[in-house]
Amino acid sequence: MDMNQYLSMFIDESNDHLQSLNENMLQLEGNPEDLGIVQVIFRSAHTLKGMAATMGFEDLASLTHKMENVLDLVRNEKLKMQDYIFDTMFKSLDALETMVQDITEGGQGKADVSSIVASLQAIENGEMTNGIGPATETNKPTNASISSAVELDEFQYSVLDQSIAEGHRVFYVDVLVSEHSQLKGVRAYMVFDMLERSGEVVKAYPSVQDIEQEKFERSFSLYYITTKEAHELEEGIMSISEIESAKLIQLDQETLQQMANQVAATVEAPPAPTAVAEVASPDKNSVPKEETATAPAKTAAPKQAAAPSRTIRVDIERLDVLMNLFSELLIDRSRLEQLASETGNNDLSDTVAHLSRVSTDLQNIVLKLRMVPVDTVFNRFPRMIRDLAKTLDKKIDLVITGAETELDRTVIDEIGDPLVHLLRNAVDHGVESITERVAAGKPEMGTVNLRAFHSGNHVFIEIEDDGKGIYRDKLLKTAIKRGVVTEEQGAKMSDDEVNQLLFAPGFSTADIISDISGRGVGLDVVKSKITSLGGNVTIHSTPGKGTNFSVQLPLTLSIIAAMLVRLGSEKYAVPLSSIVETAIVQREQVRNIHGNKMITFRESLIPYLSLSEVFSVPDFNDADEQETEIVVIRKGDRLAAVAVEEFIGQSEIVLKSMGTYLPAIEGISGATILGDGQVALILDPNAFIK
Repeated sequence: MDMNQYLSMFIDESNDHLQSLNENMLQLEGNPEDLGIVQVIFRSAHTLKGMAATMGFEDLASLTHKMENVLDLVRNEKLKMQDYIFDTMFKSLDALETMVQDITEGGQGKADVSSIVASLQAIENGEMTNGIGPATETNKPTNASISSAVELDEFQYSVLDQSIAEGHRVFYVDVLVSEHSQLKGVRAYMVFDMLERSGEVVKAYPSVQDIEQEKFERSFSLYYITTKEAHELEEGIMSISEIESAKLIQLDQETLQQMANQVAATVEAPPAPTAVAEVASPDKNSVPKEETATAPAKTAAPKQAAAPSRTIRVDIERLDVLMNLFSELLIDRSRLEQLASETGNNDLSDTVAHLSRVSTDLQNIVLKLRMVPVDTVFNRFPRMIRDLAKTLDKKIDLVITGAETELDRTVIDEIGDPLVHLLRNAVDHGVESITERVAAGKPEMGTVNLRAFHSGNHVFIEIEDDGKGIYRDKLLKTAIKRGVVTEEQGAKMSDDEVNQLLFAPGFSTADIISDISGRGVGLDVVKSKITSLGGNVTIHSTPGKGTNFSVQLPLTLSIIAAMLVRLGSEKYAVPLSSIVETAIVQREQVRNIHGNKMITFRESLIPYLSLSEVFSVPDFNDADEQETEIVVIRKGDRLAAVAVEEFIGQSEIVLKSMGTYLPAIEGISGATILGDGQVALILDPNAFIK
């Protein structure tokens, strides 16, 4: 069978399982005694192993199987989680991520994991006990629990159910081969051969092919239909040499129905690996003690079937195509509105008005389809902070709030790296060492808050730490030493302006260069990336108390509300999200202060910018006007007034890039096509406020 058609699904689901494994492993590290979390981790690892084996990625399946063995010991309370086990498991997850990434790039998921496998094997064998002592004979894994991984699909369930109804016997069989056997595959084949002479094997785990190739540990399990009695079958299996044990449980229709309910209730997440062994027993007392020890707690009544999934996976490229098509529809809608206004035809106007309402609803749906929770970015940070804290020998508590806040996919794709830099900066530079925190009267555990929330047409993401904060004098001294500013410039700067020096290219306050910081690369990249997204980043800090980096981002970059303005024969669009208000100023209100044009606005002076001078508009000059319309724009806490000739009105516009033929033009973020077919340039307000 050609498995390439399932490759994209495998990659998506593998990444989901790896993320789940990371999150739950971090949760388990905080509460090592919680076996419920271990069960969830085991389930994800087992599913990932099965998917990898099905797709033919043997290295990935093999490493996951080794992890599974360790987890099996933990969930059976034969091994307690220790720091060295957590470190090994996290290294294993990193290796799995590398393998999946290799598969994504067209490889076969190959990686050198021999050292990790050796560590996992040592843990499994009780050789890495970290002072606890070697594993005893009683706590060595028997692998009997592998049998509990058998699941039935609808067809297999139907076959078993019908066989019981017709009077046949259905057994769940668990066979354990002797650990000294040199020919496990041959012994397993002999068992299958004996059983198939008097019945039919419906489902086996591992698969028959894997068993024949000896791709199993010591045990294998199967569902079996026959007319023989259990004792006859057990005697037949045990008569084969090197078979250590054979356990048979007879099933009836009631237990099969319970099994179906259990599977249906966990459609979204695969059933717990021990669930089949648990529900397969018609009599609780007939389940061997060894198996009941590993089974999760039973509920008083069978679980009800969960509602079917209401979500589907959609390829991102399809959403992009949908957005592009809707963009064209929006342009045509604007043209129709203009034509209806010019012709004065009432029927046409009514039809266009209805079309406008429908397309507005469609626009809202299209934009919501592209909205993605910031959780897709945030969920990789707890693991990063955990590793970083161990490297720096610090104690860090990462508190995430507002992870359900949604952003456009195009923004989500770009915001990850800037947030990584800001978080690393908070942990490395912000939070003090344990010794420094104790000396300052603070708790040993430093706190980094990562929060997201909506405000108007923007999303704010804040990274706040309770560290040492920013000291103006030290920061300014470093900036002067590195030639970022002169002493004269520094003396005139406000605290906010001094804080903004952290974003200067090549600037770093680190005394020692390490693999984490000190090379002057990081925050300047953050600033440029956020600015390119139409956002802004501000810093608020209290020396000795902590620092807050606040990132302001637009909700979407595809369709924006804008104010259309005219300058002579040219039209421009100013994003509404950056506009404070519009006004008219008289020529005498424009003042010249130290060579800069300024106007009074709300009892404060703000810069006055002539758009016609900035873009050299040939047929308009606001200097010739006695009164001029202005648009007051905002960048963070700073304001500026931009002079224009005329306001055309508010409109929703489609943001188009300038293409590859034109270089980056300062002050222009893109262009849009208006209803009359003209092209209007979209202003970038951030470029006008320095």
